[in-house]
Amino acid sequence: MPAMIDVDIASATDATAGAAVGKSHKLWGGRFGAGPTPEFDALNNSISVDFRLWPYDIQLSKAWAVALWGANVLTLDESKTLERGLDAVRARLAAGEPVRPSDEDVHTMIDRLLHEEVGDVASKLHTGRSRNDQVATATRLWTMELCQRLDHAVRVLQGVLLEQAESLQTALMPSYTHMQRAIPVSGAHWLLSHFWPLERDRVRLRAAAKSAAVLPLGSGAVAGCAYPISRVLLQGTLGFDAITPNSIDAVSDRDFVAEVLFSATMVGTHLSRLAEDLIIYGSSEFGFVQFGEGYTSGSSMMPQKRNPDALELARGSAARMLGNLTALLATLKGLPTSYNKDLQDDKRYLFDATDTLLLVLPATAGALAECRFRTERMSAALSSTMMATDLADYLVRKGATFREAHGAVGMLVRESERKGVELTALPISSFAAAHPRFDEDVFDALNAERSVAQREAEGGTGPVAVRAQIEMARVALQPPPTPRSSNVAV
Repeated sequence: MPAMIDVDIASATDATAGAAVGKSHKLWGGRFGAGPTPEFDALNNSISVDFRLWPYDIQLSKAWAVALWGANVLTLDESKTLERGLDAVRARLAAGEPVRPSDEDVHTMIDRLLHEEVGDVASKLHTGRSRNDQVATATRLWTMELCQRLDHAVRVLQGVLLEQAESLQTALMPSYTHMQRAIPVSGAHWLLSHFWPLERDRVRLRAAAKSAAVLPLGSGAVAGCAYPISRVLLQGTLGFDAITPNSIDAVSDRDFVAEVLFSATMVGTHLSRLAEDLIIYGSSEFGFVQFGEGYTSGSSMMPQKRNPDALELARGSAARMLGNLTALLATLKGLPTSYNKDLQDDKRYLFDATDTLLLVLPATAGALAECRFRTERMSAALSSTMMATDLADYLVRKGATFREAHGAVGMLVRESERKGVELTALPISSFAAAHPRFDEDVFDALNAERSVAQREAEGGTGPVAVRAQIEMARVALQPPPTPRSSNVAV
């Protein structure tokens, strides 16, 4: 399958504007006495969006030529001529073939080029198929490959998270709930809290890819194909896992697009939360993180500034992905059965969201990779009041109920705040007054390293639990089994 080719459609169109466009190759129009108005063409034409589907349209068209031969619609020579012509079209597009203003969409453009290559036999290729099942098939092929690209980009970011986490296993820092200091944790535990949401995202992407891997080609416009083509052969040739069971549903099913957009929105949301943590921890008030220079920018006025722009853009991009998901769902919910032209915008939403994500993921990975974690500042942010839960656990181990232990420790915290001192600075008499089960060894419970060390339950922040978590993360990042390719050569 040829690589994706980025073409400036607007420039290509401008370059040919005003030139003679010759015979129209619109795939419809026989029942119309006049051509469409320029205003309608401006609204209706979609090639500026769907041009990127050309490799997949050629791929499925070659498979269709073979299927038509198998159905005795084409002779073997005609089928092979069409295949050779489509290969020639592929080469022209890969070399930068310009778009003409008369090209309504990528399918029309390929039809025009195919006629230029092989002549009138090209008119036989569209027998038994519609742009409805054609575009649905091309979009699914593109999406199947996209999910693999997204999975790789997510894995790269996870790898950076894991690498940074491995270096912070012994570094302690505050954890936060409600943005208030909570309990000490290891820096590795905090970083890995961003690893596992991305792992769930990869599960969703695999499910979305499976949803896309259902072949609609052969469904025609709405009622199926009138010729005895083999959809099973098309499925195997094009690398799909299954065949759509209902032609009406097949041409209008965009669930797979919604699933990809939801998955992308969740990835964007998780990137936003990671970015927010890093931005906060990189502020002067926290100082846990020092940003590098490769993914930051300066101020046009204030020379001292180093702004985490890449992370801020990652944070902002999640809203854009959510907007695309919402737009698609709002479009789908109001449609009657089968294909409607509203569905033309599905690709606009899909491409915009995933193009953005494929920019944001590597930028976030790069920004995180060059972050330097200032472990001394992280440790300095710990305070004895963060071991209040450990004090309560101390009393529980001495035989108190957790309810009474909670109240006793609350009294001690209130006293330390009133006196403006740490819990460690309170005299033993204060502890004894709060609860009779406090003894001289109570101050051992106010140690951050001890607090972290005793939280060894699976998924906890204890050193052994974190090492086990790191091993789980390494296993999760092992290369997956080679998937069935969506780009089997035709």
